[in-house]
Amino acid sequence: MKNLLVLIILLLSGLAGHSQFADPNAKIEDPVRWSYGSEKITDTEYDLIITATIEKGWHVYSQFIEDGGPIPTSFKFTPASTYKLKGTVSEMPKAVSAFDKNFDMQIAWHKDKVDFRQRIVLSGPTNEVKGVLEFMVCNDTKCLPPAEVEFKISVNSTSNQVSATSSGENTVSPSAADTSAASPNSVSADTPVIKRQLKPSNNEGTLWGIFLAGFIGGLAAFFMPCIYPMIPLTVSFFTKKSGSRAKGIQSAIIYGVSIILVYVALGLLITLIFGASALNEAASSATFNLLFFVALIIFGISFLGAFEITLPASLVNKMDEKSNQNGFIGLFFMAFTLALVSFSCTGPIIGTLLVDAVSKGSYLGPAVGMLGFSSALAIPFTLFAIFPSWLKEMPKSGGWLNTVKVSLGFLEIALAFKFLSNVDLAYHWNLLDRDIFLAIWIVIFGFWGLYLLGKIRLAHDNEVGFLSLPRLFFSIFILGFTIYMIPGLWGAPLKPLSAWLPPQTTQDFDMYSNNTSTAVTETPGKKYAGLFHAPHGLDAFYDYEEGLAYAKSVNKPILIDFTGWSCVNCRKMEASVWPDEGVLKKLKEDYVLISLYVDDKTELSANEKYTSAFSGKNIKTIGQKWSDFQASKFGTNSQPYYVIAGHDGKPLVTPQAFNLDINNYIDFLNSGKLAFSRK
Repeated sequence: MKNLLVLIILLLSGLAGHSQFADPNAKIEDPVRWSYGSEKITDTEYDLIITATIEKGWHVYSQFIEDGGPIPTSFKFTPASTYKLKGTVSEMPKAVSAFDKNFDMQIAWHKDKVDFRQRIVLSGPTNEVKGVLEFMVCNDTKCLPPAEVEFKISVNSTSNQVSATSSGENTVSPSAADTSAASPNSVSADTPVIKRQLKPSNNEGTLWGIFLAGFIGGLAAFFMPCIYPMIPLTVSFFTKKSGSRAKGIQSAIIYGVSIILVYVALGLLITLIFGASALNEAASSATFNLLFFVALIIFGISFLGAFEITLPASLVNKMDEKSNQNGFIGLFFMAFTLALVSFSCTGPIIGTLLVDAVSKGSYLGPAVGMLGFSSALAIPFTLFAIFPSWLKEMPKSGGWLNTVKVSLGFLEIALAFKFLSNVDLAYHWNLLDRDIFLAIWIVIFGFWGLYLLGKIRLAHDNEVGFLSLPRLFFSIFILGFTIYMIPGLWGAPLKPLSAWLPPQTTQDFDMYSNNTSTAVTETPGKKYAGLFHAPHGLDAFYDYEEGLAYAKSVNKPILIDFTGWSCVNCRKMEASVWPDEGVLKKLKEDYVLISLYVDDKTELSANEKYTSAFSGKNIKTIGQKWSDFQASKFGTNSQPYYVIAGHDGKPLVTPQAFNLDINNYIDFLNSGKLAFSRK
């Protein structure tokens, strides 16, 4: 019945205002149906079950996607005194995962059917649990705007399963065909806050990455002044104390395993202290990211020689006493003593690894990171005990050890700004734009390169009489990387660094080739608040009414670009079709571009909020407004969607959706210009 009403509304709106060029394939898509239930586990514990049934060819994104990608599925349960949540929402089956080059990140999604489960613990009589879920659905050619669905799940001890169904049709959520047709009404201010989650701990790719990072960190720690000189002393101790080479090798293996146990225990302790929920929120939390930033800065300054991070001498002495015991216990405490004595060198590296593991939200991440770190430390001790003749081939200790330490300091300070950038982007502080970020990195890596050349000396450094070949090659690499980044200050894309840098749209100075601005001419005394820089140097209006008014003043047709910040196929069109010389020239010269983001979370002012005459939904955000506008006026809710319209807002030619054929897009733009000239 509800679908029939939608069809009638679309038919009436088409008869009333749609032109002959309305897209005959346009329709309101509703590919996901949601069902809800509960399953009794114990007398006080229940699993809330939320099931998505997805039409063939479509997919719903997993919860576990990092910021900067599509909108993940997420859940907000209404708090109540009668129950509390236990753990986080799980999803079965495991999401399909693949690398998406448009977002330069791993993306996971579900197709056909997926169950989301949240366990609750009852603390009083509970009949139902309420909440809101948010999801985004796409297929190979288009995406629908993010949708919020309110749900109620029955919970009672007499039935193991109570279900209700709800359609995903409230993917339609923005303004009546014209904003003037919608009368703003007062709406509830308690908009649900839906937090994103990170990748789950069973993500094998993430855990392998954390292990590899830990292993590399362990290799770096091996060459630190606190550890490297201890290798010949420790191996010699094993050989002499054991009395035979075989027993010495056995002691070295036990010692190596003990090192691994000590550091893995530290990783597990981090998880126990912070808990799974804290790890899960780390990457999206301003507090966590700012703490990480400060911690890495402190670690970096420590490596530069300003101070040393040490543990209490009494603790070190106590462990050293226990290491004199015989057998496994003595070797274990000997490994523990190594960890404590070397903390001034390894502490910052361990801290950096734990920060990285925690920020990925993986429950096993800290333990896996420490496994990689400790393995890289333990293996050399064991191998040198088995093959003591290798000790003669080791480079002698010297000033180069301090160079390694200082180099890690420069690297840690550079990495710290990535965490500050995460906070800046998430909360729209606009403090660390792309060019500012690059300027900071250029200075850091530039000083690092000069340091390696011996042009800069710190307090604990010896004068560099000559450059060794490794030092020379490292300085060439670092300075080369510094020079590579410099064009980025003026807008060069720097694609290999795109995952680390703030988005190109935050660039203040963008002089990259073919990125000439459309040069919107402002009327004296008139400022266009909705004007912003789109990809490839195009000027675009963020607001429909403002863009339409400007188009009238310059007598050009409008190109309405229904898009989204998280729309994969929108980025494909912008990256593959728009840069074409013919397309870009026409977009700049023949049209006024109006880009309307249907997933923009910016809240409308109180007097702009309204109830849609089309869908009956409360419109609270800019994204909902433009999504409602698209659905009610053009009869579709998928992106990307391109409409060429005249000054009356009616389509001049048949709108276009996702199509990577450049010639097709040029024909589309040519036909729109011709139709406008004939009016």
